[in-house]
Amino acid sequence: MTDTTNTPAVTTTDAGIAAPSDSHSLTVGPNGPILLQDHYVIQKMAQFNRERVPERVVHAKGGGAFGYFRTTEDISQYTKADLFQKGRETETLLRFSTVAGELGSPDTWRDPRGFALKFYTNHGNYDLVGNNTPVFFIRDPSNFSDFIHSQKRRADNQLRDHTIQWDFWTQKPESAHQVTYLMGDRGVPKSWREMNGYGSHTFLWENAAGEKHWVKYHFKTDQGDGNAYLSQADADEIAGKDGDFHRRDLWNSIKHGSAPSWTLHVQLMPMNDAAGYRFNPFDLTKIWSHQDYPLIKVGDLVLNRNPENYFAQIEQAAFEPANLVPGIGASPDKMLLGRLFSYPDTHRYRIGANYLQLPVNAPKSPVHSYNRDGAMRYSNPADPVYAPNSFGGPVADPTAELPHWQIEAGEVVREAYTLHAEDDDFGQAGTLVRDVLDDGQRERLASNITGHLNEVEDKDILAKALDYWRSVDLELGATVAKNFGQ
Repeated sequence: MTDTTNTPAVTTTDAGIAAPSDSHSLTVGPNGPILLQDHYVIQKMAQFNRERVPERVVHAKGGGAFGYFRTTEDISQYTKADLFQKGRETETLLRFSTVAGELGSPDTWRDPRGFALKFYTNHGNYDLVGNNTPVFFIRDPSNFSDFIHSQKRRADNQLRDHTIQWDFWTQKPESAHQVTYLMGDRGVPKSWREMNGYGSHTFLWENAAGEKHWVKYHFKTDQGDGNAYLSQADADEIAGKDGDFHRRDLWNSIKHGSAPSWTLHVQLMPMNDAAGYRFNPFDLTKIWSHQDYPLIKVGDLVLNRNPENYFAQIEQAAFEPANLVPGIGASPDKMLLGRLFSYPDTHRYRIGANYLQLPVNAPKSPVHSYNRDGAMRYSNPADPVYAPNSFGGPVADPTAELPHWQIEAGEVVREAYTLHAEDDDFGQAGTLVRDVLDDGQRERLASNITGHLNEVEDKDILAKALDYWRSVDLELGATVAKNFGQ
């Protein structure tokens, strides 16, 4: 906001030239036509016509804040990543979002919540893109656009439709684990501050000695137990009164000095355990049992600074799981491997080829790149602009190779993951219902499922959905079916 206690600054054009008026166009007489030479008015209108960049296809509605991550534990035996060395403090941006809703959609629709982190490390940006659930709906990126299309608006009437949602979910029973979370309390968290965040994917950590572990990230909220939720009735009422309910809550909490925080824990699996583990550890629809791989504390995440400009710092923020720093690598998780391409590609489309030069996306560490030119490029490399060269240009560092894994030579195929001993689509969802949820949570789950299925118009798809829940848990399926007189 402008400081009204002092003499205000003079309005200028975007080129810094003083503007003669904020209210009146240049015309031939007071009632005559506007002149084309009124560059200031034309600039204002032309710029206004171009104010919006395309909204995100997924995770369009959200908000976020800046803060820091401090590593409090010595985990150097697991990773050499600089930001995870004890005592290191790293500036961080965290963006929360819904998945399916458009930019103007209410915060309190039933939907998973995005939990996207950008760490501005000394060795470049590290981006961790996750959700408020440890799993996802699908395990292969070939179905990602299909899944999102089923959650978006119909082609004919531009309305969201529960029938097509349930048609997709029942055709893809691997969705059962995530849909159980979605229909439960985590489907509508009370606030972003009171929900947990998960990296969801499996990643690879490597220590200074070259020893490797598979890793999963768990950010546990310090504002409760991660189970604070809104009832469906309250969520619907709030959606009609304040579509920015969660965004407003985060902003006001930080503004009034109540900085939300999370404690990061990880699960670590020795690299050689993966082949014999009872579930495929790279399947995004599965979790690792905490009894098999207990949580190990890493450090604290704190959000203490609101953005100064939402468009520049949140709407243009670009997160991409391909941004990995030394000591951290990808895994054979097919969804992760697909996202390594898709995220930076969507940023180039949405914001432009030079999106990484925007202040919110630019690393704090020096950039020495041979990339050049393109629209809106701010910093261009000087000669030489090619590698290799004989004129002192930057050279690659072989020691910066990210950790990777070995695979046995085999035929190129299009096949599903190799099943492990206890792999099936409904098993972990059923365990969640029977062994993790309490009686109240199970009751609300059944109620939420019933309410969502009430809008399914196709009887065949309703029947498939009832079978889907019987497969998750017989008692839960019977309760839901009873609500439909079956």
